[in-house]
Amino acid sequence: MQKLKPALFFCLIIFCSTAFKTGSNEKIQWLKMDEVSIKVKEQTKPVLIDLYTDWCYWCKEMDKKTYTNSKVIAYINEHFYSAKVNAETKDNVSWKEKIYKYNSKYQVNDFALFLSYGRASFPTTVIIADDQSAPIPIAGYLEPKELEPILKYFGEGAYKTMNFPQFEKTFKSSW
Repeated sequence: MQKLKPALFFCLIIFCSTAFKTGSNEKIQWLKMDEVSIKVKEQTKPVLIDLYTDWCYWCKEMDKKTYTNSKVIAYINEHFYSAKVNAETKDNVSWKEKIYKYNSKYQVNDFALFLSYGRASFPTTVIIADDQSAPIPIAGYLEPKELEPILKYFGEGAYKTMNFPQFEKTFKSSW
C-alpha cells in the first residue's frame, strides 16, 4: 500500500494538470489566401490577414501575445476568415482570380504591396470587410485590447452604418 501512494499521488498530479488546462489547444484557423477566396464566395465574412515577415520581432510578439489570446482566437474563428501572409514569400499568391508574384525590386510579394497600398510595414493587420471593399491595413503591433474594437467593428457589421471614430465612442471593451 505504501508503494501505491506515491504512484496514485503522481497520477493525480498529472490528471489535474491536464484537466485544468483551458484553451491550450485553441488556435486561430489560419487559411491560405486561395482557400479564403473560395470561402468568401460560399459565405460572406470579413477577412483578416496577418501580414508578417520571418525576421520581424513585433510580428513574433503579436503571434505570442495577441494571436494566442483565447478571446481573440474565439472571435476571429467565429467572425472572420483569417490568413497569415509572409510579405516576402516568393510563392505566387492568388486573390480574387488575380496572381501576385514576388517583386525583386522591393523584395516583397506584390500582394503585400497591394494590401498596404505600397507602404509595407510589419506587422500589418489587414481587414477586407466584404467582397466590395478595399483592404484596410492597420500597421503595427496590436495588443488584444487594441485589436478588440477593430475586430468587433468589422465582425459585427458596424462598418456598414457608422465610421470607426463613431463606433469607438460607444464601444465597451469586454476583453
